[in-house]
Amino acid sequence: MTLFKGDRTVRPAAVQAEGQLAAVIEPGIDIEGKLRAAGGTVRLNSRFKGEIVSEGTIVVAEHGDVEAAIQAKVICIAGKVTGNVHATERLEIKDHGVLMGDIHTPVLTVEPGGYFEGECQMPSPQPGGPTASQPREPDAEVSPAPESRDLQL
Repeated sequence: MTLFKGDRTVRPAAVQAEGQLAAVIEPGIDIEGKLRAAGGTVRLNSRFKGEIVSEGTIVVAEHGDVEAAIQAKVICIAGKVTGNVHATERLEIKDHGVLMGDIHTPVLTVEPGGYFEGECQMPSPQPGGPTASQPREPDAEVSPAPESRDLQL
């Protein structure tokens, strides 16, 4: 694994195991193209334009400015992302994180101060439930629960 920090290249002493840090791209590096990661965590804290595909975790850090479609198991946004994202496990938008694009994920967390503009599709976690390809039918009529009582003021 190689770490890029500004105009320096840093090589860690030990090779990282699967599920751990795969790459770190720090401020001062601008990348355009397609990023593929077989697994582990990729931390982007710089400018990136293109497409990102990972079997692991993508972290867009505080100084990250990403203009890309992102597909990964877990996506964590603390910087800015412009583009559609597909997280197969979880998507987190942290405090000061900005996402301008459509979302497809089973779990979405937006911390106070986080911002999202776009559409969100969340497949049902229930077996046989509606998915993004099978939109849920709206309820025809909503009736109060049996224990509810009408309050008169």
